[in-house]
Amino acid sequence: MPETRNNVESRLPTYEEVMAAAKRLEGVAHRTPVLRSRLIDEQLGAEVVFKCENFQRIGAFKFRGAYNALSQFSPEQRRAGVVAYSSGNHAQAIALAAQLLDVPATIVMPHDAPPAKAAATAAYGATVVRYDRYTEDREEIGRDLEERHGLTLIPPYDHYDVIAGQGTAVKELLEDVGEVDALFIPLGGGGLLSGSLLSVGALSPHCAVYGVEPEAGNDGQRSLREGRIVHIDTPQTIADGAQTQHLGELTFAILQRSGPTILTATDPELVEAMGSLVTFMKIVVEPTGALGFAAFRRMASRLQGRRVGVLISGGNVDPARLGALLAGAA
Repeated sequence: MPETRNNVESRLPTYEEVMAAAKRLEGVAHRTPVLRSRLIDEQLGAEVVFKCENFQRIGAFKFRGAYNALSQFSPEQRRAGVVAYSSGNHAQAIALAAQLLDVPATIVMPHDAPPAKAAATAAYGATVVRYDRYTEDREEIGRDLEERHGLTLIPPYDHYDVIAGQGTAVKELLEDVGEVDALFIPLGGGGLLSGSLLSVGALSPHCAVYGVEPEAGNDGQRSLREGRIVHIDTPQTIADGAQTQHLGELTFAILQRSGPTILTATDPELVEAMGSLVTFMKIVVEPTGALGFAAFRRMASRLQGRRVGVLISGGNVDPARLGALLAGAA
């Protein structure tokens, strides 16, 4: 029997679970830096603090949720192994967490996943199963592997322990810099935004939170407007980490309860944001990782003089691809 909305809401992750996740991650995940740029502050007229998860293990925030989930496996689950599906960052995160915890890992990845992400996933020792993201259902493939081989499925965003782990990034940011007036968070399936909202509610309750997804894939924006989970075709965007087709039951419930504003960013805006971060901060950010900054740049005039947090979610972009994007050859 499917769960009702009330049943889902009664079992949502809490900030206490974020704090517990932080303890599990201590000494394992990096406490990533918070960086500033005087030139960006002057250019945009705000005090901007960047939480740089591109410096996290595997190059993205996803390691937080993956390790938090796998570290709680029973001995039986560890012996049987884990299965996950992902275009890249969750794949690498599960693979590394599994390696550290001696858990066999099987990862379902699309054929067009960025080569660097696929290579890193395999290098961590995971078995990679390929599929066509435009004609096949990765969730169905993952469930089939789970059932046939007795594996534990850890989805990329709609999972209690994953959400709690992702919330530790903003927890650290707010502990390091104090309250902020606005916070911009990339949005794909909603795990990062959901976890961030748990931390914001406890540590900076007056902060305005903006989730940012690709303009070509605004299912999150539509879902909150329509009051239901909207399913879309795989969006065509350079933000490969946000090519999700729908929010999860848990993430939708948290977003609906907390009411963040959902914005979008175009591919050209992502390229401009990446270029700005390379130029002024000398950091490499993947297209998905630049979603929050792209949206903030567009609406900076409305946040003059404010303290603004921007979460850079990852930096896993092939150097040749980055060069082509910045040269206008996307």
